Amino acid sequence: MEVTYHPISSMPQAIQVIEEAIKDPLNDYVDGIMYTAASGVVCTGKLTDEVKNGVHIQRFTRSTDRWFYLHAKKLITAYNKDSSSTFLTEAVPMVDYLFRYDRGGFWVAVYAFKYFITPFNRITRWALDRFMHTRVMYHALHKSGFSSQYIIQDVAIPFPRSTEFMQYLDHSFGHYPIWLCPLKYAGMSTDPVRNHLSAKTNRQMPDLMLNFGVWGPGPKRRAEFVAWNRDFEHKVEKLGGQKWLYAHAYYTEEEFNKIYDRKTYDIIRERYNATYLPSVYDKVKVDIEAEEKALRNSWALWLLALFWSVWPLSGLYGVYHAMLGGDYLLAQNPGRRGEKFISGDYSFGQRPKVRR
Repeated sequence: MEVTYHPISSMPQAIQVIEEAIKDPLNDYVDGIMYTAASGVVCTGKLTDEVKNGVHIQRFTRSTDRWFYLHAKKLITAYNKDSSSTFLTEAVPMVDYLFRYDRGGFWVAVYAFKYFITPFNRITRWALDRFMHTRVMYHALHKSGFSSQYIIQDVAIPFPRSTEFMQYLDHSFGHYPIWLCPLKYAGMSTDPVRNHLSAKTNRQMPDLMLNFGVWGPGPKRRAEFVAWNRDFEHKVEKLGGQKWLYAHAYYTEEEFNKIYDRKTYDIIRERYNATYLPSVYDKVKVDIEAEEKALRNSWALWLLALFWSVWPLSGLYGVYHAMLGGDYLLAQNPGRRGEKFISGDYSFGQRPKVRR
């Protein structure tokens, strides 16, 4: 993969560069990172069979490699100081590119270092590398209960409203980096039925939207945390956006049904005799009333919640379960993990063979 890093100094500039990049048929991949409201990078990738003269080969899957977002930040920082001091185009082996955000879980692993009061540098990242892969951290996140304390949301916003949304995040969220990824809302399926079913909401959505990856700590008090998420969902709805439902949802059922096409969804559930199963809303909703009622009616649950609020018990419990599950052992050799997608020597001397 030939990766080019485009330094940007504002959200409007990021939008412009992304829109130009997705119009270029030579670009196979496009995404971006905002490090602050006034500093970021847009990355474009082109599949290639060879490395051009003078282009550096960079890897990201080895324990000694720098995490991708840190590497990109270092490049654009050096470039901003002296545009002739460094290169902004690199050759990245395919597996390393596909899994470039795996180590560090994009960047959210930095919060684990802060939680355990551990220095964050190249040596500690190398020493703890086995625990710094997305699968391991995801396991620990849920076992520790931190999924109800950290904001982990992805939302799609129409391009014309993206600058306004970034201003909102800068004011209300305040944590960086923020991930940017252009999306084609209707997809590219050749099946007209699938294209029709992709229109899941009750309003017409623009063909192109910009995904924002919003990940970081939320307010510590539960009531404030819930209030923040409710406000976040309302802002996305107001801007004509859409929230991905892999994350916790704080909508009321009435709000949820106004956003999504519940009528068509229920028809399909009845057609396939699936009405006895939990609905999508049942699966993603956070039942605040049930939480509060359980704590009010059970001293045991209240004391348990108080116990797990003591530092660093929750974090240690999450790490213990990640080790117990053995996930950290599976992340030792990301090169072999990628073989189920692509096999080859990744030397760019020949195109890797795709396993069928």
